Amino acid sequence: MKMKMKIKKTKNMKTINAIVVVLAAVAAFVGGGAARAQDYPSKPITIVVPYPPGGGVDVIARVVAEKLTVALKTQVVVDNRGGAGGNLGTRAVAKAEPDGYTLLLGHTGTISINPTLYVNAGYDPRKDFSAIGMIASMPVALIAHPSFGPKTVAEFIALAKKEPGKINLGTSAIGTGSYLCAELFKSMAGVDVTLVPYRGTAPLMNDLMGAHVPVSFGVLPPALGNLAAGKLRALAVTGATRFSQLPDIPTVAESGLPGFEAVLHYGLLAPAGTPKAIIDRLNKELLALVNTDEVKKRIHAEGGDPMTSSPGEYTADIDQEERKWGALIKKLNLKVE
Repeated sequence: MKMKMKIKKTKNMKTINAIVVVLAAVAAFVGGGAARAQDYPSKPITIVVPYPPGGGVDVIARVVAEKLTVALKTQVVVDNRGGAGGNLGTRAVAKAEPDGYTLLLGHTGTISINPTLYVNAGYDPRKDFSAIGMIASMPVALIAHPSFGPKTVAEFIALAKKEPGKINLGTSAIGTGSYLCAELFKSMAGVDVTLVPYRGTAPLMNDLMGAHVPVSFGVLPPALGNLAAGKLRALAVTGATRFSQLPDIPTVAESGLPGFEAVLHYGLLAPAGTPKAIIDRLNKELLALVNTDEVKKRIHAEGGDPMTSSPGEYTADIDQEERKWGALIKKLNLKVE
C-alpha cells in the first residue's frame, strides 16, 4: 500500500523560500555587475564638467578625456553642464546609471563647498558618489599691486590690525574658493579687512592691475604672466607647500600665519554604486596618465600641481575638505538659495 505524505508549509519554510529568492536576486545582480565590469568599456564614456567651457575644470577634464580615450580604446567626451554654481551638472551625475559611462570632473567648490553653501544642492558628496582618484591641486595666491605697502603676510596682518576695516581685499564671488579662502584668512589672522567680491576673475584682475583694489586672493593662472612681468606681486600661496611654478614665493603658513592652508582639488568621480572593478580600472588609468610628463606640463600650465591618489584617499580628502569648508560656511552663516 502506497502512502502519500502531505507536507504542510510552515511560516519558517516561507521565510526560507523568501530568503532564497532574495539571495538569488543578489547573486544575479552581482554577477551582472561583474560581467559589466569585465566588458568595460563597450561604449563611449562621458565626463561631465559642471561649468561652462574654458575654465580650469574644463581644461583638466579635456586633458583627461583625451588620454583616457587612448588608454581605454573608446571615445571619452566632455559634456559641459553649467548652472547653479556647478550644482546642475553635479546633480545629474549623482542620478546617473552607476555603470562607469557617466563620470564627473570633481572640484572642491562643487564637492566640498556647495553641499553646505546652497540651501538645496541636491546631492550628498559622501552618499551619491564613488571617488575614482585625484588629478591636481591648485593653490590660491595672495596677490598685490606693486604699490601695496606690505611685502609679506606678516606685514599685511600688522597693517590690517593697525587700520581695521580700511584695506579692501578683492575675491571672486561670494561662496567661491577664493572668497572662502579670504574669510578663512580673516578668521585665523583675527583681522578686519573689507572683502570686495567680483563676478569673475577677469574684472578682479583688471581692478587689481589698476590698483582699484590693492590686494586680492585669487587663482594663479590669470596672474602668472603679470607676476612674471612685475606688474603684480605675489605675497604668498595658500598651499601646505610652495607652488612648483613660484618656488621663491612662501606659503601663508610659513610667512606669518602658521597652520593656514586652502587648496582647490580636482578629481574624477562616478555615481555611487559603480562596480569596484570599474572604479579600480579607471583609477589605474588615471594614475598612469597624470604621471606622464605631458599631462604634468599641461596641469602646470593651468596653475596647478599634479596630484594622484587611490579611491579611498580621495574619499577621505572629500570628507576632510567638506568638514573644513562646511564649518566655516556655518560659522559665517552663508547661504545661497
